[in-house]
Amino acid sequence: MAIIGCGFIGRKRAEALSDAVVTVCCDVNLERARSLADQYGARATVDWQEAVSSTDVDVVFVATTHDVLPVVAEQAVAAGKHALLEKPGARRAIELEPVKTAAARSGGLVRIGFNHRYHRAFRKAREIFDSGALGDLMFVRARYGHGGRLGYEHEWRANPAISGGGEGIDQGMHLIDLARWFCGDFTYIQGYAATYYWNMPVDDNCFFLLRTPRDQTAFLHASCTEWKNTFSFEIYGKRAKLDISGLGGSYGIERLSHYHMLPEMGPPETTIFEYPMADDSWRCEWRSFAEDIRLSRPPQPGIEDAQAASRIIEQVCEMKDPAK
Repeated sequence: MAIIGCGFIGRKRAEALSDAVVTVCCDVNLERARSLADQYGARATVDWQEAVSSTDVDVVFVATTHDVLPVVAEQAVAAGKHALLEKPGARRAIELEPVKTAAARSGGLVRIGFNHRYHRAFRKAREIFDSGALGDLMFVRARYGHGGRLGYEHEWRANPAISGGGEGIDQGMHLIDLARWFCGDFTYIQGYAATYYWNMPVDDNCFFLLRTPRDQTAFLHASCTEWKNTFSFEIYGKRAKLDISGLGGSYGIERLSHYHMLPEMGPPETTIFEYPMADDSWRCEWRSFAEDIRLSRPPQPGIEDAQAASRIIEQVCEMKDPAK
């Protein structure tokens, strides 16, 4: 394994590996690369091109800023490696086209790091959903937000040349991916990207109203003016509702509530699953990718999923406010 980007997420990726060896850690800050490399007996470098082409590397984890993600991934798969890119994969959907082309030529597999699919509550929710217990899906409703921190408007996420956007492309990307995972493709897209509080040229709140060809609807809101960290994802079927709340840590205990409608209606039959233990989504996501590689199967979520989510964000962020 090569870890490209040895910050918070790169470290999480390294910690989540099982049955794998970290051989090289790369970062623009050599000391940061060395700090991570020393934990795994790996070598440290600032040269990502050397790292992704090394003969002792099979898989590359790309945990850089958004502008660099597709550049590193393209060269990695062109060198015959497999790659896991952190979401969003790129600043815009079109930037992933060269990665797709390189992967088709080399046979390298590319997975996008939508680890929220692998949280325990979502794994259980998907199991219930796939059983048909909800009946026909009607709509999903979700909120995801944090409150930023002092100096947030000066961080790289506030620079559109580096990040590609604001809260929509940050936490909103996860909400769109999860909504697509349950609903499928959205063909009707409306929304509004707003900058209410933070003095920055990207959105600090993004609202999405999405609809499938079957009129299944997703109403999503991503915010960095939430003040108290919040995660809520509700899935409404004609026979039952699933409510996922919390992600652990500052977002609160991860919980799945299953509300099953009774024939006589009234208060539903309720089952609650709580997951107070440490988050294992990163480890589960890696194991799934390792299985993709072993079976030579297309990763899900892959490049197309990231592009579909990115196009939704791009369309909403480019919409003009008719009231202005």
